[in-house]
Amino acid sequence: MKNKEIASAAVGGVFFAVPYLILSAPILPSLLIGAAAFGAGELVFSDPKLTLKDTDPSLYAILEKAKKQNKHIVDMIPMLEDETLQKELNDIHDSVTKIINTISNNPKKLKKTNNFFDYYLPVTVKLVDRYDEIENQKLSSAESKKFVESTNKMIGEINKAYRKILADLYKTDMVDMDAEMKVFDSLLKADGFDDTEINAKKEENNHE
Repeated sequence: MKNKEIASAAVGGVFFAVPYLILSAPILPSLLIGAAAFGAGELVFSDPKLTLKDTDPSLYAILEKAKKQNKHIVDMIPMLEDETLQKELNDIHDSVTKIINTISNNPKKLKKTNNFFDYYLPVTVKLVDRYDEIENQKLSSAESKKFVESTNKMIGEINKAYRKILADLYKTDMVDMDAEMKVFDSLLKADGFDDTEINAKKEENNHE
């Protein structure tokens, strides 16, 4: 038995023995009291559920930082005037959220993100901030116009890149699942559950 079960059993035994043996209470109420005490002991002595912060503090810090950066991106969207850029950033925010959640649920996938957390995401935030700053100045110089055009193009490329990163995180899973479905399909056919064979047998029985 696990330690918590031993402790819970001991508590339950005590709460059963005291009413039944010492206080001469009927056995059924004593059993109910003991069972309730055992259940309570299971809750009290159960191991606390470990979180990512407990198991991998380094990764937890990375993801928390990424969440703040992602929130900054979405907070900046209403401040920008360009609707196309707003849509691109909304898509980026969605992709980043899904990437963070995916890594949080499966830390082993972190190695597939390459420079995403260390470089891509921080530079995206920096780019959005600088764009907002330039846009607010209402500059009409050739350099400012070129910067705005370049930023719009770059944000579009970032959006595509983030979607690809997210897709790559699930690429292996999809390949593995596809292989498993093929094996499953082969077993179904081998066991006579193929739709074609079943329909053929139905038609054969109908003709009989």
